[in-house]
Amino acid sequence: MILTADYHTHTPYSHGKNTVYENAKAAKDKGLKQIAITDHGFNHLLFGLKRKRLSDLRSEINEAEHFTGVKVLMGMESNIISISGKTDMKESDLKYFDVYLCGIHEVLRFASFSDMFNIFFKNYTAYKFGKKPSQKVIENTTKAYINVIKNNPVDILTHINYKCYCNLNEVAKCCADYGTYIEINTKKRHISAEELNSMAQTGARFVIDSDAHSADRVGDTKIADELLAEADIPLDLIDNIDGRLPRFRFAEYKEKNL
Repeated sequence: MILTADYHTHTPYSHGKNTVYENAKAAKDKGLKQIAITDHGFNHLLFGLKRKRLSDLRSEINEAEHFTGVKVLMGMESNIISISGKTDMKESDLKYFDVYLCGIHEVLRFASFSDMFNIFFKNYTAYKFGKKPSQKVIENTTKAYINVIKNNPVDILTHINYKCYCNLNEVAKCCADYGTYIEINTKKRHISAEELNSMAQTGARFVIDSDAHSADRVGDTKIADELLAEADIPLDLIDNIDGRLPRFRFAEYKEKNL
């Protein structure tokens, strides 16, 4: 298995150590065809991307692509901020980006106190104390993921089930229906081999991403290699390996609507 593209990397525009160029250069050195710069979303209170810096980021991306020859996509790892499916990517923001990632994170400005309590607090408390979350917590988190997929042209769900708990099969079914990829994140283990096998049976498709916060981790696949060795899903369900590139729904949405 050889990675073709890495669609989840960070830079100092949010929480990463290396520049856009350094990430792109690392991608080139590892033989990748594409890379995405996907800094944390606007509502992240500690490391959120700033809207006033979007033009600077685009300039750095264009320069990195020119000097490395690697296709560099401008993206964002947006945040789910409500059970109803809102993210911190507004309609007016979409024109600036090439790829749309989304996940659940800590230290966010949520749409309401209720959303913060039900999405973050209850999930994080269960994670922190190593307890199984209640069925209601799982239902609310599942609703949040599904509503985000239905209401936004999200390309990739990031590190699903990390410090949060949902019905993975129901979310995977929705991903299959709407053309959203499920990320196999290689920065942290967030799903088991059994869970991956079960999601694969829904028709969902996957990408492997490094979630690199430093250039030396761009293109890393170690955790994915270990997970796939334990699982038994066909590799043709993973669309950014062995020369393949994903078909992203956000690009199609922009072509039709923006």
